[in-house]
Amino acid sequence: MRFLLLVAGIFTILTGSFPVWSAESVIREGDRLTLEQCIDIAVRNQPSILQYLYTAQASEASLGQARASYYPQVDVRSSYTGYNAVTKYGDPYSPLSQYGYNYNSNNVSVQQKIYDFGKREANVDVARMNVQSAQSDVDNQIITVVNTVKSSYYNVLRAKRARDVNIEARDQYREQLKQSKFFFEAGKKPKYDVTTAEVNLSNAEVNLINAENDLDNAWVALNNAMGYDGAAKYTIRDTLVPEPYQITEQGALDQAYKNRQDLKSLLMQKASAEKALDAAKRDYFPSLDASAGYDFAGSQTPLSQGWNAGVTLSWNLFKGLSTKKEIEKAAANLKVTEARIAALKLSIQQDIKIALLDLKKARETIANTVLQVKQATENLELANLRYRAGLGTPLDVTNATVAFSNAKLTQIAAIYHYIISKANIERAMGNR
Repeated sequence: MRFLLLVAGIFTILTGSFPVWSAESVIREGDRLTLEQCIDIAVRNQPSILQYLYTAQASEASLGQARASYYPQVDVRSSYTGYNAVTKYGDPYSPLSQYGYNYNSNNVSVQQKIYDFGKREANVDVARMNVQSAQSDVDNQIITVVNTVKSSYYNVLRAKRARDVNIEARDQYREQLKQSKFFFEAGKKPKYDVTTAEVNLSNAEVNLINAENDLDNAWVALNNAMGYDGAAKYTIRDTLVPEPYQITEQGALDQAYKNRQDLKSLLMQKASAEKALDAAKRDYFPSLDASAGYDFAGSQTPLSQGWNAGVTLSWNLFKGLSTKKEIEKAAANLKVTEARIAALKLSIQQDIKIALLDLKKARETIANTVLQVKQATENLELANLRYRAGLGTPLDVTNATVAFSNAKLTQIAAIYHYIISKANIERAMGNR
């Protein structure tokens, strides 16, 4: 699927046949999108992918330019010149008449490079490797966009569940306020209980406002990840149960070194830099070219005609140390690419280690929060029962409600942290 999307995108750019639809036209009011649908929209519409497609297009054009040296170069020249002697001093080689004369020259020439000791072939190899590097950059950007969509998608679900927990807490405090007012009016509880319940409810309303804002921000991030700038209201399918995931650090590293498109791009850039260095060294060697032409020239019609053909061996013996400096530049570029490869491998190792540690932390946290939520739920039920029976205090209910909300929020955060960590591992390994 990824390969087909990549090929289709490159074909679209290279042929200039751009799609007329956008994300806005495929997301309709009330749609319920799956993760795969969101990813598909992002791959087709994210501008950050298009810029890499254009770079691939430029690389293809450069390859075509490099290959042009295999073909003959045909030139047509035509000139018309008027000669006139303003003053004559008896020069025996003066123009044919005192009024001067006109000269017309027309020429068709063909030039073909025969051999330049492999410099032409090296330049074509450099251009071809640059194309392959650019295509890997496109694929790497697609993977990056996919990972961003996944994280944004799951952050929306996490924020939505966190908002629901805050709604539940607010409703709990509303019930507490209602109960405390009933007891106060019946003379069973002091005014303090009502005031405490009102403060708790006010704090819960503020927490809910913050949770709603977090959810709105999560929606904005998802729209941005998909490259969507429309106004249609849509929903996404919820997934809460995380799938089991196990992989060793070495196994993840092996896959990363095999699949990472940014690493493939740098390795191809290294090969290109090696070829560029080879091409620069070949500038010390001569170049053999063939040429032929046909001329029509003269000062009056019919014009004289003639043809010419020849072979030229050119050899730049000294260019002001330009060749030497070009070799030094190519060698330095090769070292830069080698350093970038080493830095990227270190970054890959770090990304995988951090993602695995995050996954381990989230897995252990999920296991602990299951018991915490169960205990907090029981404590809240007991606190409510005791208060309704007139045996508990508002502080007991408040503490139990806070503990219950925190336990559920921690569990939700751990679950989606686990899912996002899994996605980050896949991204670090170069997978979608």
